[in-house]
Amino acid sequence: MEWYLKVVRDNYANFNGRAQRKEYWMFILFNMIFAIVAMVADNILGTDFTVGEGYYAVSMGYGWIYLLYTLAMIIPALSVFVRRMHDIGKSGWWFFIALIPIIGAIWLLVLTCTDSNPGDNKYGSSPKGSTNVGVEAA
Repeated sequence: MEWYLKVVRDNYANFNGRAQRKEYWMFILFNMIFAIVAMVADNILGTDFTVGEGYYAVSMGYGWIYLLYTLAMIIPALSVFVRRMHDIGKSGWWFFIALIPIIGAIWLLVLTCTDSNPGDNKYGSSPKGSTNVGVEAA
């Protein structure tokens, strides 16, 4: 939960720096949990969107609570993704590879699971800490 709060509270719209795998995936996990809770709340409270009328009415499964939560999470989700790409030495523009059906989503999954670049890169220092532990400075 602390990783989720770190993204939402401390780095809401921070597109600079790096985010390690744990920060990214813990944010994704809790984001999915809260989204499901919002959908359930919409259904329980009857605020879910429906299509059609009377006998033909079909619930969309989500409503205002889920919609507002999703809108609030777009920016932190993008920012943590961009910082995750920075952590592996890639630009945040790699997000647009998701526009390629199926292959794009698979490639983004591979990229987000890739281990951090050790040490510093052009986006900042490693969020895992120094990789020169035990090495004396010259």
